[in-house]
Amino acid sequence: MVRRTKPVRVVEAVRRAEVRLPPLRPFDGGELRPDGDYDGVEFKELDLGGQDGGGALFMDCAVTGCAVDETRLVRARFVDSVLTEPRGVGTDLAEASLRDVEVVDARLGGVQLHGGVLERVVVRGGKIDYVNLRKARLRDVVFEGCVLVEPDLGQASLERVEFRDCVVRGADFTGARMTDVDLRDAAELDIARGIERLAGAVISPSQLMELAPAFAAQVGVRVAGPGE
Repeated sequence: MVRRTKPVRVVEAVRRAEVRLPPLRPFDGGELRPDGDYDGVEFKELDLGGQDGGGALFMDCAVTGCAVDETRLVRARFVDSVLTEPRGVGTDLAEASLRDVEVVDARLGGVQLHGGVLERVVVRGGKIDYVNLRKARLRDVVFEGCVLVEPDLGQASLERVEFRDCVVRGADFTGARMTDVDLRDAAELDIARGIERLAGAVISPSQLMELAPAFAAQVGVRVAGPGE
């Protein structure tokens, strides 16, 4: 009798966000308020550009099709919320907290999320250019079917983070700390800096071959053919 052994997980599975929004009331207009308290509010197709919602709490909220150019959301907190098709450049989310949040089809550039905390977050679809996640803490985060151009994860902490069917170009992992980070299903993986910080991550055999020159350069190995 052949005893079948249970396959051992290479990395611990991500605990995915499961957001179920209650009935929402429309935002009553006006502008965001610093330290505002928004519970069960729907922000739909609004221009929030240049507004200040620093320190605000967004709980059980839907933000749909809103412009957030240079919107100030420093230390804002998003809990059990869905952000669909946010668009803008220079959104300031420094030290913000996102917990049980879905970000869907974002079109963002130059987002400042340094020092932020992301826990049970799904980023699905869309394109995010030059996001600053330096010194951020990511736990149970999934990047799925999106494009990340030159994400800066310098000195960030990543625990149970998965990159699934997404494109990662020019990533900076300088000084990052990784635990159970799954890069195997990334559609494209390009690491500009910090390849030596991949301890704690898992990559596929094909990714290993693609990254081999960078690994060799990191340890000082020169690669040359016979007679060169």
